[in-house]
Amino acid sequence: MTLQDIADAIAPHGLMVMGHDGARVLIGTDAAWWSVFTKSPEYRDQARDPVDRWSKRIIGQLAKQIGTEAHFPSDGPPYAPFIAWALGTGRFWQSPTGMMIHDTAGLMISIRGALTLTRPLPDTTPDTAPETTPDVSPCETCTGRPCVSVCPVNALNAETPYDVPACKTYLDTTAGTDCMSKGCKVRRACPVSQRFARPEAQSAFHMKAFRG
Repeated sequence: MTLQDIADAIAPHGLMVMGHDGARVLIGTDAAWWSVFTKSPEYRDQARDPVDRWSKRIIGQLAKQIGTEAHFPSDGPPYAPFIAWALGTGRFWQSPTGMMIHDTAGLMISIRGALTLTRPLPDTTPDTAPETTPDVSPCETCTGRPCVSVCPVNALNAETPYDVPACKTYLDTTAGTDCMSKGCKVRRACPVSQRFARPEAQSAFHMKAFRG
């Protein structure tokens, strides 16, 4: 199976190949995922962890079909080092805010799983990837870097670690309604994120899960 075969197999599920490091393929959601997921039994059954359950069903089935092993961010402890795997693909970097940025998804990253490679892939350029993978982070050529200054409570910035309590406190206020309904302002400010065009309803879903 080639990398393009994997990309073709997951595309109907709103998934995309986000990169590979030679040992595994990282799979994440694309801009079409929300319309697929909201029709799934996991979304409709109102049970806990619908995205994790959906991911394990869909990616787990693919792993069985191609005879390989699937890994998921929710499995643990111990948890698989997804951040290290992502940075090792050459398609992810640390952004000035501390969050990872992806060459096509921007800050709208949602890695749903990884497939172990049992042998080298003969095709390393699926249609879901840029024609030429950049050598440097898109942040290096970003004018103004709006992500570092847009957070209303400075929870995400270039100088300090992510202040999760400050973020959640803000989300509970009237002013925080914008982030809750449309998604994190920092993520939305990224020009690459804007081109990715993730639906606001999906961002609102993730924000609700994050706030708890």
